[in-house]
Parts: sequence; structure tokens; C-alpha cells
Amino acid sequence: MKKYFKRHIDLYLEEWKDGPNRKPLLVRGARQVGKSSAVRHLGEGFKYFVEINLERQRNVKELFGENLDVKKLCSQLGAIYNTPIIPGETLLFIDEIQESQRAISSLRYFYEDYPELHVVAAGSLLEFALNELPSFGVGRIRSMYMYPFSFDEFLEAQGLSMQVDYKRDEADCEHPLPLSLHEEMISQLRSFYLVGGMPEAVRVWVETSDYRECATVHNDILDTYQDDFKKYKSRISPLILSQTLKSVALQAGEKFVYAQVGENLGGTVVKEALSLLALAGLVIPVTHTAANGIPLGAEINPKYRKYLFLDIGLMQSLLGVQPADILIAGEADFVNKGGLSEMFAGLELVKYADYLKKAELYYWQRMERNAQAEVDYVISRKGKIYPIEVKANNSGSMQSMYKFIELKGCEYGIRTSLEPFSSYEKVKVVPLYALSNKLVE
Repeated sequence: MKKYFKRHIDLYLEEWKDGPNRKPLLVRGARQVGKSSAVRHLGEGFKYFVEINLERQRNVKELFGENLDVKKLCSQLGAIYNTPIIPGETLLFIDEIQESQRAISSLRYFYEDYPELHVVAAGSLLEFALNELPSFGVGRIRSMYMYPFSFDEFLEAQGLSMQVDYKRDEADCEHPLPLSLHEEMISQLRSFYLVGGMPEAVRVWVETSDYRECATVHNDILDTYQDDFKKYKSRISPLILSQTLKSVALQAGEKFVYAQVGENLGGTVVKEALSLLALAGLVIPVTHTAANGIPLGAEINPKYRKYLFLDIGLMQSLLGVQPADILIAGEADFVNKGGLSEMFAGLELVKYADYLKKAELYYWQRMERNAQAEVDYVISRKGKIYPIEVKANNSGSMQSMYKFIELKGCEYGIRTSLEPFSSYEKVKVVPLYALSNKLVE
């Protein structure tokens, strides 16, 4: 049995388990980010655990018929799996639930008719099925969003929990990490850029410390995603989806240009491909916002978007990046290389966001003619807006940051780089490895 590595979502799953106003839970996220493993780990805290896989056990789908009686269903499932389904003692896990719209719809009946039973569901390409059921369970089902390992989870998987705790709880702009620990974090960050956060790649890294073995895992996962393209229920060919996904990797950190995807491909087709890839969780949009107030999504311009690749390790393997390109790169080259650090920072912001809401990312660009100012990310915390820029070192220009602070009246901005914690006038410097720290006070 493969070792389970602790995930931050475990805490939220435990809170759901013990909550007084519990609803059936839907764990959502891209394929192979660890959804099923996290639910099975949660199941270890119950006396009984029943897992149904509707993709492998297709005959069970027939039990989710019309006029569904969920208590009768549980009696049938208990008999089939020879495991009692008892409220408070059993966790019922319905995996690959996207295989049955009726099974998805049944979750609302668990809430209405059997709320005392713990029920969790998950699935691959689940968002496509939910897209066809836009009102499948509003107010009756709770969603929880899951992503690949964060950098902190990557460190914890290697047994470095004390370093994570110290970095997160003790270090800030007035109290930087000791130099030796700072350098260790940068070394680990270089490794993470190659290994990434897909659970299987992290497991292989912990066991072997071999980048080539991790790349093999990445290629297997990418092949699985390519195979999935045929299941997207779309008239867009798998080849166009594949081209678009690679173009996202090539254009990391830049405003996405449809024409760069391929010759003779119209913008409408590429736009639809991006929409499908985002629905599958393989790409994450970063949308331009005017950032004049909260919510940031109130003043967006969807014509201006960047896209993040789901996982930095997968992206490196897709592009054929060699370990030496990352491990021995100079500091400035490492941070600026192909938009990698901008992508890493965005993915970290997503991973540390509220698990109960689908994370949204924004950037800002001054739209006046001939204006050059652009800020990599804009976040809102405690009713205020803060700009975030990813820079190589303290010689990097911060004109865009200061222009944003001036125009929007911000208290301060945040620059993330390989520098130790520090601060300048109206700018806090937070190392890339510490984006899990509280960024604002």
C-alpha cells in the first residue's frame, strides 16, 4: 500500500466530518491531484468505509434510478459490499460520480432524506457533468476544491515539517530566516520546479530523489490527459486541445495570444479549447481587472488573460526542460525563466486559497495607450487590495508596483523573489518559498 502524504485539505475534511451542519461533500479538481486518496484517508477515521467506483463497477449505476430512496439504496450497497452503512459510523464514498448524472442528483436526496450519513463524492472530468446540471444541488451540496501539492506540502512529504512551521510561523519581513535555512529553501524550490506537485511524482521523488523517474511519471500523466481529450464531449479535436495546452506552457507569464497556438486556427476555436481545458482543471485563467474596488471580479476584461498550467513539474516535462536548466541556473535566470516563477507564485496563491470556493486569479495592466505598467497579481485581503510582483532581485524595477500603489491608494505592495524577507518603502519582500505565510497583516 502506497504511503499517504499529509495534505492541507485533510484539516478541512475533518472539519466537515465533525461539523454540525454537514452536507454531502463533492471533492473537485483535475485528474490525479489526490482527491480519492484524501477521501480514503478521511475514511480511516470511521468504523466502516464503503467506496463505490462508478467507472469500474458500472452495474452499481443501475441502483441510482428514478424515485430514488437513499436509505433503501444504502441497504442495497451495504449488502453488495458486505459492510454496514450506519450514520455516524460509516463514510460512503462515491468515486467517479461523473459516470452517472442520477448519482450526482442523488446527493441532494442524501441531504434532504438522510443528512446524518457522511457522504463524499469525487470524479475525473466531473466539471463537464456538472456543467450539464447547473442547478444540481444548490444549497444542498458542499464543494471542496483540491489542487496538486503546494510547496509546503512538498516539504512536509520529505519530513521537513519543522522547517515549514518555522518558515510560516516565525519568519516575516522583520525576522528573515537564518541564511542557511534560506539557502536550503531555495534549493528545495529548485527541486520543486522540476518535481512539481502531482502526488505520484512527489512520492517517486521522496523514494528515489531521481528527476528522471519524476519526468517518467509526468509523461504518464500527460498521456492520460491526452487520452481524456476524447471524452470532452466537444467538436474540437484532441489535436487542437493538445496544441492549446502546449501553447499555454509556452506562453507562461504572458498575455495569451490565440494566433500562437497554430496556423489556420481561428480565435473562436482556441477560446473554446481553453474553456474546455479550464473546465478540466488543466489550465487556470488569470484575468485582467481594473482593480478599482472589491470584488476584483467586478471589473474584469476577459479579452486580456494569462493562463497557468496546472502543475509546474508537468509543464517542465511537456517542454522538455532538463534538470540542469533549473539546478545550475543563476538567480536572475532562474526566477525569470519562461515565466516559471510567475506561474509558481500564481499556483501557490491558488493552493492557499479558500478550499470551499473555486480560486480566481487577477492581474492588472494599465490600459492607456503606450502605458507599460503591469502587475503580475492583484489580491484582496480584509477589504483591501494589494499588488504582487514576481522579480529576480532587488535590482528589478518596481515602477509598475509603485504606479499601482499610487493609482489605487494601496497601503503597500508585495514583491516575491529569491531574496530573504525584507522591506522597502511601501513594499514587502516575501521569498517565493514563503507564499504560504500571511502576506498581509
